[in-house]
Amino acid sequence: MNSILEVEDLVKYYGKDDSLVKAVDHTSLSIERGKFTAIVGRSGSGKSTLLHILGGLDYPDSGQVTLDGKELFSLKPDELAKLRRRKIGFIFQDYNLIPALNVWENVVLPLGLDGKKVNKKEVEKILDHIGMLDKADVLPEKLSGGQKQRTAIARALVTRPAVILADEPTGNLDSHTGLEVMQCLKNCVKEYGQTLVMITHDETVAQMADHVVVIEDGKVVGFS
Repeated sequence: MNSILEVEDLVKYYGKDDSLVKAVDHTSLSIERGKFTAIVGRSGSGKSTLLHILGGLDYPDSGQVTLDGKELFSLKPDELAKLRRRKIGFIFQDYNLIPALNVWENVVLPLGLDGKKVNKKEVEKILDHIGMLDKADVLPEKLSGGQKQRTAIARALVTRPAVILADEPTGNLDSHTGLEVMQCLKNCVKEYGQTLVMITHDETVAQMADHVVVIEDGKVVGFS
């Protein structure tokens, strides 16, 4: 398998003694390049903790995460932040849009943070692809949930990251809108040759994935 993300014996515990929580418990995993991998499991199984560590947003107690040949936690904090900005796109359940910025400004924000020039045609192409070009000047408060999530998808895509990490991106949407957003996301990552790793409780969404990883009590208990 041509993997882009390698997880080796990853451990992340919280608390101690009777309140010890084994969020990630000696987990190893390979994520295939250019594929859609869904991570499923019950609430509290450790899915979100695992995703945050995969994206370098949280540090493990031990173990390694290697992204495209680079071991994340051997990097200095500023190096890790730079790699995260350039190699990873994040999509969250609650959108995380900046209320004072319109759609266009929210989408191009990662480019500004990385000191890159905005390629207007490229951004317009992405917005057109997700059906939001006509909403470029609109503030988030005027958008529906589906439109907010499409904006978040565009923001994740704009730096052309190698990996998109999505945490329940359809969780706040009705089933019809959720499937529309999922199809949009799948089409985008396929066009740009990206790898999608997504946490989901939705069986319909999981069935759209190339691979499904089942997490239970911080461990991988199934892979298909």
